[in-house]
Amino acid sequence: MLTVQFLARYREELNCESEQLPWQEEWQTIEDVRQFLAAREGVWAVLNDPRIMCARNQDVCSRFEPIQAGDELALFPMVTGG
Repeated sequence: MLTVQFLARYREELNCESEQLPWQEEWQTIEDVRQFLAAREGVWAVLNDPRIMCARNQDVCSRFEPIQAGDELALFPMVTGG
């Protein structure tokens, strides 16, 4: 299993806080999972945001971070401050 958390605007637009996905052997990176989710189309296209931020097991990382079964991923928009 893989847990994916959707944060901030993504959570609101998807109307989904998190999802448990059965592990798929072809997933090697967070980017692979992001592409899988975005392929659902409709509201899921929000995950095609080129500035998407990611975390693996609560550590911010690149979309190309290697993953493994049991990981917790988070997808969230870029945050700006003032």
